[in-house]
Amino acid sequence: MKWTGLNELREKYLSFFESKGHLRLPSYPLVPINDKSLLLINSGMAPMKKFFTGEVEPPRKRVTTCQKCIRTPDLERVGHTARHGTYFEMLGNFSFGDYFKDEAIAWSWEFLTKTLEIPGELLWPSIYENDEEAYKIWTEDIGVPAERVVRMGKADNFWEHGTGPCGPCSEIYFDRGIKHGCGSPDCKPGCDCDRYMEIWNNVFSQFNNDGQGNYTELSQKNIDTGMGLERLACVMQDVDNMFEVDTIRKTLDEVCAIAGKEYGKDKDNDVSIRVITDHIRSATFMISDGVIPSNEGRGYVLRRILRRASRHGKLLGIERMFLTELCEGVINGNKAGYPELEEKKDYIFKVIAIEEERFNATIDAGLSILGTIIEKAKASGLKKVSGEDAFKLYDTFGFPIDLTREILEEKGLETDEEAFKKLMADQRERARSARANISGWSDESKSLLTGFEKTIFTGYTETATQAKVIGIIAEDEARESVSEGEFTLVLDKTPFYGEGGGQVGDTGVICGDNLSIEVVDTKKSDGVYIHICNLVSGKVSVGDTVSAEIDTVRRDAIKRNHSAAHLLQAALREVLGTHVEQAGSYVDPDRVRFDFTHFAALTTDEIRRVEAIVNAHILAGEAVVTAETDIDSARKMGAMALFGEKYGSVVRVVKMGEFSTELCGGTHLDNTGKAGLFKIIAESSVAAGVRRIEGITGTGVLDYISEKESLIADTAKELKVSKIGDIATHAAHLQSEIKRMKGEIESLNSKIAASKTADIMSGAVAVGSVRIVTAMTDAMAPDAARSVCDELKASNADIVVVLGTSFEGKLNFVAACGKEAVAAGAHAGKLLSQISAIAGGKGGGRPDNAMSGAADASKMEEALAAAKDILAGMVK
Repeated sequence: MKWTGLNELREKYLSFFESKGHLRLPSYPLVPINDKSLLLINSGMAPMKKFFTGEVEPPRKRVTTCQKCIRTPDLERVGHTARHGTYFEMLGNFSFGDYFKDEAIAWSWEFLTKTLEIPGELLWPSIYENDEEAYKIWTEDIGVPAERVVRMGKADNFWEHGTGPCGPCSEIYFDRGIKHGCGSPDCKPGCDCDRYMEIWNNVFSQFNNDGQGNYTELSQKNIDTGMGLERLACVMQDVDNMFEVDTIRKTLDEVCAIAGKEYGKDKDNDVSIRVITDHIRSATFMISDGVIPSNEGRGYVLRRILRRASRHGKLLGIERMFLTELCEGVINGNKAGYPELEEKKDYIFKVIAIEEERFNATIDAGLSILGTIIEKAKASGLKKVSGEDAFKLYDTFGFPIDLTREILEEKGLETDEEAFKKLMADQRERARSARANISGWSDESKSLLTGFEKTIFTGYTETATQAKVIGIIAEDEARESVSEGEFTLVLDKTPFYGEGGGQVGDTGVICGDNLSIEVVDTKKSDGVYIHICNLVSGKVSVGDTVSAEIDTVRRDAIKRNHSAAHLLQAALREVLGTHVEQAGSYVDPDRVRFDFTHFAALTTDEIRRVEAIVNAHILAGEAVVTAETDIDSARKMGAMALFGEKYGSVVRVVKMGEFSTELCGGTHLDNTGKAGLFKIIAESSVAAGVRRIEGITGTGVLDYISEKESLIADTAKELKVSKIGDIATHAAHLQSEIKRMKGEIESLNSKIAASKTADIMSGAVAVGSVRIVTAMTDAMAPDAARSVCDELKASNADIVVVLGTSFEGKLNFVAACGKEAVAAGAHAGKLLSQISAIAGGKGGGRPDNAMSGAADASKMEEALAAAKDILAGMVK
C-alpha cells in the first residue's frame, strides 16, 4: 500500500462514493442546525438525523460526506496521551432506504483493498454475534476466511441510543503487526492491546427499539458508515497516532519551532506541544463556523480551548502571542478540503488574537494568585482549594474551572467544584433577577395571567380594534373594575404590539362609553398581551366592550426603525462577512440599536459603506412582503433566524426586495422607501466579540441634521468665525498656537527643573550601593516633576529620585532610577506601587521611570519617608 496524505485520502474517499451514485455534500457546520440536543457536531451522522427519521427528505437517497467534528468530554486528557483529540474528521457514506448490507460491505472492502491497496490479509471484519446475513456476505461474497470474521456482543457491535432506529454493526480492523500486540495466541479484534485498530464501521439501521427491549424490523432500512479520517491516515502513513499524520505533524513542528523545543525529548513538554497542536486546529474550525469565545455554551468550549492552549504556551516558555501564527499553518494545510478557511482567514486571526491578548493580560496575575493559593493549601496540609478561590480566578482573571482543575491536579490538589457551581448559579440568578426587575412586571402579577386565553393580535393589519375586557389587574390583584389610577388591562384581541423581539410595546388609547384610558406600554407573557394603563376618566369593568387604538405616529416611527434594522443586518453581512449574526436589538420610535457578532471596531470607511447600502435600498423603494409558513419552508426561502431562538410551527417571514429575508414577528413598513433615510450615529463595543450600531431614520435624521447645524453655528460663534466654511482653518490655527504654547511651557519646566536639581540633590542619602533623594514639590506640575527626575537621572547614574507633587488639586508621585541604580535592583514602578499605597493611591511603571497617584494629602510626607526602607529591600 502506498503512503497517502490526509487531504488526498479525503478526496479519494468522496470520489469513490460519488462513483457509486452518492451525492457529495460539503461538511455541515460544527454548529448544529435546528438541533438543540447537541452543543457541537460530534459525528458524521449527527447532521443527518432528520434524514434517518424521515422528518426531512434528503437531497438524494445516497449521500457521502467528510464531516468536521468536535468532542470535548475528555478535554483534560488531550495532550496527556497521543490518542485524545478534540477535532477530527469523519468520512461517511449514507443510504436512506436505498442500498443495504450487500453494497455497504462490498464497497467498504473495495475501497480499502482496491482504491487504497491495503492487503486483504491485514483486514479483520467484526460482526454482531447474531448477524448471520453479514457473516454470509463477508465469508461467501467477499471471501474473507471465517477465522478472520470476529463475532462480538451487543456492547461492541450493536448501535442504539435510547428508543428509535438501531441495528447491528460490522467493523473493519487493521492489523498493525505483532510489535503492537500483547503476545497472546488469542489476540484478535476486541483485545485490549494496540495491535488491531478499527478503521471502518458499517451501522445497519434495520430495527426500531420501543425502549422496552422489543425490536421490530424497519420498513426503510438505512446505512450509516463512519470512518475517522485521521485514523485511516495513520494506517496509510504507517504512524502510531494522529499527531504524526502529515498535516497535523506540520502544525506540531511549528509549535516546536516557536517554543524552541524538540518533540519526544521531554514528557511534560510533549504534553504541552500536543495540547497546543490539537487546540489550535479545533479553534480554527470552530471560529470559521461562527463560534465566538464567550462564557456560555459552545462559546465557552472555544474559550476553554484557546486559554488552555495559551497557558501551555507559557509552560513551554513562549512569552508572546503565538496562536495566530499556528492558525495560519492550520488554514494552509486544510483549505484544499475547506476553502471557507481561506475566505475567513482574517476574521479567524482577529478572533484568536483578541482572545489571546485578553487572556495574556490576566494570565500572569492569575497564575501568581493561584500559585499563592497552592502554597497556602500545601502549607496548611489541605488537599482541596476552596470554591471561592476557584470562582475568583474565573470571575476576575478569566480562568475556566477546567484550567484551574488541571493546574491543581498537576500539584496533587483538587477544588471544591460544588461550591464553585453554587457561586456560578448565584451569579446567574442575580443577573436573571436584575433582568426581571427591569421589566417591571412582578411574579405575582404574572401568576394572575395563567387563566387567560392567548390574545388575538390584529396589529399587523389594524390600528384600531373593537375588543372585550377579559381581565383587570391592579396592585397585584385581579379586579372586576377600576375607576382610578394605574392598572393592567387584558383584552380578547388587540392592535397593540406587546414588547418582544427587540421592539418596544405600543402606546395609545382605549375608549368606551364615558371611558378614556391612556395605554403607556404593552407587554406580553405566554401569548397574553398586557396593556399598562392610566385611567383618565370613567370606569372600566370586566366584560366591557372597548375601542383599542394605537398611537399611529409613534408606531410608524417604530416601523421605520425596525425595517431599517433588517436592512442594516444584511448590509453588515455584505460589508463585514457572513460571520455577522444578530446578538440583540432594541427598536423604539427614536432609534434602532443593533448588536452583532464581530471582533473589531468598524472603520470609518466600513460605516460609510454600510450606511450607503442601507440608504440605496431605502431610496430604491423596494416592497416589504410578509408571509406565514413553516420553519423549513422559511429556511428554503433564505430566511435568517436568531441563533438559539425557539420558533413555533408557524413563523412569519419578512422579505425586503431581494436584499433581506428574516424571521420576525415585529411590525414593518410595506415599502423600504417609507424609512426616508438612515443614519448611523454610534458604533461601539458591548461585549467580547459583540459590536453595537445605533441608527436613526425618517424625521429622526432631520432632527439630527438640525442639531448638528446648531452645533456648527455655536462653534463658529465661539471661534469668532463669520463663515462656517472657515471653521476647520481657524481650528487648525488654534491647534498650532496651542502646540507653540505647550513648547514654551516645556521649556519653562526644563528651566524650573534645572533650578531645582541642586537643591534636591543636597538631600541625597546612600542606600547600599545607590543613593536616594526624596522631596515634596508643592505647586509643581507633574510634567515639571518628570523633567526634574530626568535631569537628575541623566547626571547621576546611581540615583533614585522620588518626588511628591500637589498641583491643581491632584496628588502624584514621580520616580526615576539611573542606569547603575537599575542594575543594582532598583525599580521605579515597584517602588511607587508601595509608596503610593501608603497615601491611598496606586500606580507604577518601568524600572527607570514611573508615575502614580495618591488620594490622602496628609500621608504624602509619610509615604516619601518610607521610600528609603522600601528601596533597601530591593538593592544589593
